[in-house]
Amino acid sequence: MIEESGKRRRTMAEKRQLFMEMRAQNFDVIRLSTYRTACKLRFVQKRCNLHLVDIWNMIEAFRDNGLNTLDHNTEINVSRLETIISSIYYQLNKRLPSTHQISVEQSISLLLNFMIAAYDSEGHGKLTVFSIKAMLATMCGGKILDKLRYSFSQMSDSNGLMIFSKFDQFLREILKLPTAVFEGPSFGYTENSVRACFPQQKKVTLNMFLDTLMADPPPQCLVWLPLMHRLAHVENVFHPVECSYCRCESMMGFRYRCQQCHNYQLCQNCFWRGHANGPHSNQHQMKEHSSWKSPAKKLSHAISKSLGCVPTRDPPHPVYPEQPEKPLDLAHIVPSRPLANMNDAMVSHVSSGAPTPTKRLQQSLGPSDGLSDEHVLIAAYVSQLQSSTRSVLDSPSRLDEEHRLIARYAARLAAEAGNVTRPPIDLGFNFDANKQQRQLIAELENKNREILQEIQRLRLEHEQASQPTPEKAQQNPTLLAELRLLRQRKDELEQRMSALQESRRELMVQLEGLMKLLKHHQHTRTTKPFIKQLKTERNYWRS
Repeated sequence: MIEESGKRRRTMAEKRQLFMEMRAQNFDVIRLSTYRTACKLRFVQKRCNLHLVDIWNMIEAFRDNGLNTLDHNTEINVSRLETIISSIYYQLNKRLPSTHQISVEQSISLLLNFMIAAYDSEGHGKLTVFSIKAMLATMCGGKILDKLRYSFSQMSDSNGLMIFSKFDQFLREILKLPTAVFEGPSFGYTENSVRACFPQQKKVTLNMFLDTLMADPPPQCLVWLPLMHRLAHVENVFHPVECSYCRCESMMGFRYRCQQCHNYQLCQNCFWRGHANGPHSNQHQMKEHSSWKSPAKKLSHAISKSLGCVPTRDPPHPVYPEQPEKPLDLAHIVPSRPLANMNDAMVSHVSSGAPTPTKRLQQSLGPSDGLSDEHVLIAAYVSQLQSSTRSVLDSPSRLDEEHRLIARYAARLAAEAGNVTRPPIDLGFNFDANKQQRQLIAELENKNREILQEIQRLRLEHEQASQPTPEKAQQNPTLLAELRLLRQRKDELEQRMSALQESRRELMVQLEGLMKLLKHHQHTRTTKPFIKQLKTERNYWRS
């Protein structure tokens, strides 16, 4: 009982940790709800390290965890959600350099508790697939254009038209984020939210959707979304201007210039908190600047604009075709069935050589009908890894591909053993209830580690064989003598080249002097053939 109560208290403390840190930032002093909401969500994004995960990496994580094959209303329990979040952060650490590694466990705990607080306030212990996709695709890093394109793909039909019921569901899910950071009264979901975004259009295409959500200003319920992305872009922007209120000699982030008061500028902290002095008032119109231009650049821009040299402003987004693009065929990346000629070649190659790690894996698992293609596929991949170069072995995509192959192999084995007719993706939801499958996965992971160790050993042997060590060079006096002769010959050639260059420079100086003397006697006929000869010699030495 004592242990359970202690564990419960730790869980509650972890749930409150992110919100306590957010309150310590004192965001509530910001007077404008739009900036207040954007700052809070930006803080959550950075604290959970979601700003390091690009939208394309997030889509890849959805596919790796099978979310792309599930219905949007499918419910996922907390343990499965933790598995998805763990895969996102572990893949992130693989992409980051060793000096910028994140704390995976802490990031998982913070993000998991925030998602539960935002989307499972009633404590059911389950979240829908659409809630997970909408939240993670909104809070991750990347361009807002790519995020909106992905969100539209989840709400459109096969003809590329938006389904209003799904857009309404999207607004319900995405507007839970401001509510989670205590900004529900300003940006909570209402029944008129959809009509506020698309009041008249009956058919909404991708271009219409982007025009509406990326407009200036965007719909009122989503005005915080582009601002959160602008905050990320201006965090490190420097303005060498003095703030008219706090007298800070430089600004970071946004800069605000009054349209009525002459040369009155405020930093973002003073503007957000409503500070004003002198003749300036908070009722004056302010212009937001996200970059700094020197007076010289402003003058040149004004002159170019007056002369018509400034190009027209680019559209907010490219125009996409009305019909949706066909999905990419990814069968060549992880083929469902290996080619016949590759099967024959790889089987003969593996059977003729010494027992490889893949052979030991097959022998330990024993014969299995209907799995020869999977055996050959893994054998071909391991043989390819053993014969590849160092750059290929170090590629993380190769390791990820191997993990996917072994995961599919394990799912196929479990389906054959249990005579299961459903697709392998359904097995992911029964891992916690089936101990036999978990043991099988653990055994395959051990075999995978053995294969990786074997690959590492072969790579080291290849490096040692291809690169002669200093000890070998010292044991071969003939090689050392040849190296000394080559260095000596190289030094002699360099000295000879320097001497020739110096002689060439001296001759050029002498020829130029003679040419100057002979220019004074060009009126005499007797000197003309001699001058022509000197010019020919000068051109020869120059060439």
